[in-house]
Amino acid sequence: MSVPESDSDFRSGFVCFVGRPNTGKSTLTNALVGEKIAITSSRPQTTRHTIRGIVNREDTQLILVDTPGLHRPRTLLGKRLNDLVRDTYSEVDAIGFCVPADEKIGPGDRWIAQQLKEMAPKTPVVGLVTKIDKVKPDRVAQQLMALSELLGPDSEVVPISAAKGKQLDVLINVLRGLMEPGPAYYPDGELTDEPETTLMAEFIREAALEGIHDELPHSLAVVIEEIIEREAPEGQIPMVDVHANLYVERDSQKGIIIGKKGARLKEVGTVARVQIEKVLGAKVYLDLHVKVAKDWQRDPKQLGRLGF
Repeated sequence: MSVPESDSDFRSGFVCFVGRPNTGKSTLTNALVGEKIAITSSRPQTTRHTIRGIVNREDTQLILVDTPGLHRPRTLLGKRLNDLVRDTYSEVDAIGFCVPADEKIGPGDRWIAQQLKEMAPKTPVVGLVTKIDKVKPDRVAQQLMALSELLGPDSEVVPISAAKGKQLDVLINVLRGLMEPGPAYYPDGELTDEPETTLMAEFIREAALEGIHDELPHSLAVVIEEIIEREAPEGQIPMVDVHANLYVERDSQKGIIIGKKGARLKEVGTVARVQIEKVLGAKVYLDLHVKVAKDWQRDPKQLGRLGF
C-alpha cells in the first residue's frame, strides 16, 4: 500500500454488519475482503465469533467485524452472543444494517433497528439492501424506500449483491465517507486478525451444519485440540495434522453428525479440509471426533471450556 501524500488523505475505521439471520452479513464480509474468512450458512446463529476482515484500498482500510446475529436469547449461550454484539455496537465507527431484497421488512428488522437506536445512538447506520440479484429492479426500489423509512433521513441506503459483486465499490466509498482520517491498523496483505485455530474450527462447524435442520446449529461447538507440523522434504508442500473435537448436547445429535457408518463425518472432514488447507498453505490431515457435552449451552463451566 503506498503512503498517501498527507495523513488526511487516508481514512480507516471499524464497521459492523447487523441484521436478521441469513441476510448476507458473512457473505458480504467475504466478498469485500476477497477471501473466505467468515462462515456462511442458512441456519440462524451460525456465526459465533467476531471475526475481523480487513479491506485494503489505496486510500482506505476498513476493518469488518462479523458478529453473531442479534436475537432474543433462550439459553446462556444466546445471552453471551447477544452481549458480544452489543459490545461491538459501541466500539465501531459505522454499522451496516442488512435487509435482503427478496424478503419484506418485518418485526425482526424493526426490533433490530430499535436496538441500534438504543444501544448505539451516535453510531452512523448505513442501510444495505442485500441479494439484489434475486429480484427485479422495481422490487429493489421498493425495499430501498422501505428501509430508508425504517432508518430515517440521516441514514444512507445502498443496494448490493455480495454474490455477484454488485455495488461493493459504492458501499466502500460510502463507508469511507463515515471514517475519520487515520492510519492503517494492519499491514497491506493481511485479511483477518483471527487466530488460525478459530478459523479452522469455524470451517469445520460450517461443513458439519450443511444440510442439517432443527436445533442442531445451536448445539454444535468445535474445539481444535492439537496441531502437529510434520517435517517435509525440501521443496515439498508441508503437511499438518489437525485434531479437532465436535461437541453436541445429546447422543442422537452425535449420530446425526457421524452419519451411517461414519459417512457424514467423513464428508465433513473432506469439505472442511479444503478450506483449512487454504488458510494454512499446507496439506492437512484432519482428524475429527464427535463427543457429547450434555446441555453445554446452559452450563457456564462448559461454555468457558468450549471458548464462549
